[in-house]
Amino acid sequence: MDISVKESKLKDFIKSPKSALWKLALPMMAGMSVQSIYMLVDTAFIGHWVGGDALASLGYIFPIFFIILGITFGLGTGVTTVIAQFIGAEDKKSADNSAEHSILLASFLGLFILIGGNIFGTKILAIQGATGQALEYANEYYPIMLIGSVFMVFAVFFRSILSGEGDNKMPMMVLGVGTVLNIILDPIFIFYYGIKGAAIATMISQIIVCLIFIYMMFFKDHSYITFALKDFSFNTSIFSKIFKLGIPASLSMVIISMGTILFNKILYSTDAVAAYQTAGRLEHMFFLPIISIAHALVTLTGMFYGAKRIDLLNEVINYGLKVGLGFSFIFATIFYFLSAPMIGWFTESQEIINIGSNYFHVLIFAFPLITIGMTSSRIMQGMGFASPMLIITLMRVILISGPLAWYFTRILNKPIEFVWYSMLISAVFSSITAFVWMRKIISKSLIEKLL
Repeated sequence: MDISVKESKLKDFIKSPKSALWKLALPMMAGMSVQSIYMLVDTAFIGHWVGGDALASLGYIFPIFFIILGITFGLGTGVTTVIAQFIGAEDKKSADNSAEHSILLASFLGLFILIGGNIFGTKILAIQGATGQALEYANEYYPIMLIGSVFMVFAVFFRSILSGEGDNKMPMMVLGVGTVLNIILDPIFIFYYGIKGAAIATMISQIIVCLIFIYMMFFKDHSYITFALKDFSFNTSIFSKIFKLGIPASLSMVIISMGTILFNKILYSTDAVAAYQTAGRLEHMFFLPIISIAHALVTLTGMFYGAKRIDLLNEVINYGLKVGLGFSFIFATIFYFLSAPMIGWFTESQEIINIGSNYFHVLIFAFPLITIGMTSSRIMQGMGFASPMLIITLMRVILISGPLAWYFTRILNKPIEFVWYSMLISAVFSSITAFVWMRKIISKSLIEKLL
């Protein structure tokens, strides 16, 4: 391949930071849109063809796989940041070596997830109070998804490598292919195998996505990053940097999963758990653009920070926050007026529809706050400060929303709405903390540059 084709995108991003944000965010939005459609279709098939207990089983399983996703995506963003900063500093050799280290890390992580998931999975289901038919469905779905998650780990790390070099288009196209395949296979396998079929369809698509990434990056030489494994040089400092940035993000995701487990326990009824999880899948439509913008900012802040361009850092951060807030207000309006009929796509249970609609009537007021908190945390991570994300998540889930929800419902015997109020209150405090913290870090960086 002509080396001139495979150039760093740093110069283009410096030339037009706002345009760079969209170049990175739009492909990710497109890919996640397809993934979001899959989640909604999957939930609708399971809800109507298998039933409310199956929806509840997904709610009990979700925290387990969110832990797996959290660890994977957390370390993956560490990989993205390290590679982006090396490219920003125009050190391609270290960027290549970091990518090779990430593949080794993915191998160990996949093995760890497979062993740990088999040991602790059923225990986590029991802690949440899963019983009866919902527990039976969960036990059918879980083992198959666990196998597929190993391939998902590699796919996430490949995507993180490409994101670090500024390429979000190819990974989202590959993930989109996998999601479309999943949508096609889902009704066929669910029809014949029930909820187990949904897991089989997902596993097949995860395997194919992983194989496409391997083909494109190792055999087609697609990326700016090059893999020359024969020249691999083990470097503990690279692992150290990835862990330093990735582990706080991973732990943040694990804490969110623990919060979901706690809320499942607090909600105590199958209908409430089903409504909470179904609403969460719809809520993914709101998170789709916010996550895409935040992830794009990880790459851009990493590159601009590595290139010591604090002026461009401020420009792209302010622009990214404005765009994210715009999306949050749009989705808040949609969910406020249309949440009930939208939840009705997935279930005929009026009780589940009522609980889910009530959830949105409270939580939409947290959407702008969530946007500020999530974006600020990702910006700090892109600059190499990952611990704020962990501390803010810990404060939001463990110190505020979880205890408040428990106090309201179990001590004061308040209705389920107070669980949603506790989430809203926690969003207020965590978003303010994240924004102020981010601004202090940027101000300190600017002073250091001037000195």
